[in-house]
Amino acid sequence: MASPDQDALTVDALVVGAGAGGMTAALTCALEGLDVLLCEKSAQVGGTTATSAGTIWVIGTRQAREAGFTDTTDDARRYLDAIIGPATDNRRDIYLETGKDVVEYLERRSEVKFSAYTRHPDYLVNRPGATLAGRALAPLPFDGRLLGNDFKLLRPPIGEFMALGGMMIGRDDIEPLARPFGSIASLRKAVSLVWRQARDRLRHRRGTRLLMGNALAARLLMSLKAQRVPIRLNAALQELIVEDGRVTGAVIGSNGRQQRVTARRGVILATGGFGGSTVRLNDHVTPPLADAVAFAGAAGDGMRIARAAGAAVEDDHEQPVFWTPVSRTAWLKGGRGAYPHLALDRSKPGLIAVNAAGRRFVDEAVSYHDFVLGMHRSHASVPTIPAWLVCDAGFLHKYGLGRIPPNRESFGRMIRNGYLVEAKTAEALAKAIGVDAAGLNEEIARNNRYAATGEDLDFGKGSTEFDRNNGDPKHGPNPCIGPIATPPYYAMAVYPSTLGSSIGLKADADGRVLDGNGAPIPGLYACGNDMASIMRGTYPGPGITLGPALVFAWRAAMAVAGKD
Repeated sequence: MASPDQDALTVDALVVGAGAGGMTAALTCALEGLDVLLCEKSAQVGGTTATSAGTIWVIGTRQAREAGFTDTTDDARRYLDAIIGPATDNRRDIYLETGKDVVEYLERRSEVKFSAYTRHPDYLVNRPGATLAGRALAPLPFDGRLLGNDFKLLRPPIGEFMALGGMMIGRDDIEPLARPFGSIASLRKAVSLVWRQARDRLRHRRGTRLLMGNALAARLLMSLKAQRVPIRLNAALQELIVEDGRVTGAVIGSNGRQQRVTARRGVILATGGFGGSTVRLNDHVTPPLADAVAFAGAAGDGMRIARAAGAAVEDDHEQPVFWTPVSRTAWLKGGRGAYPHLALDRSKPGLIAVNAAGRRFVDEAVSYHDFVLGMHRSHASVPTIPAWLVCDAGFLHKYGLGRIPPNRESFGRMIRNGYLVEAKTAEALAKAIGVDAAGLNEEIARNNRYAATGEDLDFGKGSTEFDRNNGDPKHGPNPCIGPIATPPYYAMAVYPSTLGSSIGLKADADGRVLDGNGAPIPGLYACGNDMASIMRGTYPGPGITLGPALVFAWRAAMAVAGKD
């Protein structure tokens, strides 16, 4: 530990971790007049936020109302109660009641801007209080050039989500880029995107047209710059300083040196939970994981160091993490090594997921979290790790699969590196991937019958608004079920992985970290995935990690500023 006088520094507030939670906390502290220091263990800001979809799930916002959506806190509460069960503290109610105020505060006082999705259903739309739109907000796109030289400080998206040497691709960009000659509008958009990317690469290492979580992180960085908040990179939390039962600061390690930072009002932990470390994840999940999508720096530092200072951990969640299936992309330069199969391929007509018996085990179009839960249920009796996504040539050409984009004519590289398996017949495919041929043949035949009738009698694929929202609206009678009948046939292995951790430090609605007796530890706060999730290991809808991250970061900062 650094001596008390060695390179000592004193601030009002110290924030550790520069993802959405940490940057929001630091920004709010600055806007409320505090002298704040933001420390980040890596060389860039953004954390997992920068590689995410950037969606937040917040009730009753101005954006939703102006888009014509009506929603009530009572409806949202009924929905969460139906999924999660009774609340164990008041944080859920506080979140539902104050989320819209936090969004409005950031919109009014910073560069953080959102718009309402025209349609983005809750993930379990058959539950009471669910909605088809109005709760999910997307960050507005951002021009990275506005950051000037600081653009290089922003963590890029994972390579799996970029094309043409670093161009971000949004959902609405896929069709124009895949089929630029499909219409005049598609051609114009494709030309515009490629031309912008070509110009960007003359001056930058990647594209400056920022979308989704990268846009949110950029907007937060721009706002911090405007408030002149000092950001110290390559600066890792090593120890909390506790004096007379109060956290009074921390020891920060940077470039081989240690510095004692005194925080007059408080330390806010926002290190991202432990979702980026398979070592830490495997302390909590079984079977063991080999892949993590979250930022590798989210390695449980905040939880580990806070526990040493007496903090309690809330670990009685339905699931310890938030799940997603991934295909392995170690062959992809600049990638994270795992492509998250969120919705765009699994929901399309003409694909099934099978286990080692060649049998389907889940509605393939359910949320990424629930898909992995289906994998685990099946794996208890039949090997389902990996599971195999099976389709035919027509599907692969029209929709793509995993990291393979639509309209691709040749898959030789993907086949050679094992990312994709190809066979002329279903029997040959089953042999190549090690699943039961009779089972696979029967499942393909059943799928084809369901494609004709439009009704999946086994798992109900395409029977919910959530499923259909991600299917192909031009395909009938069911936008999520199509035949698998055009050889060659293809399969891709998918494995369980995580988008982030759910269990975390016990805290109250103002982010104050609690000890084993349920009492606040003076001077210590947490937000983001360092704080135990109010969703308790369930996944009700899009943005249920980032929404609470922003709201409780704001509340923690306000508490530090004495305005709780």
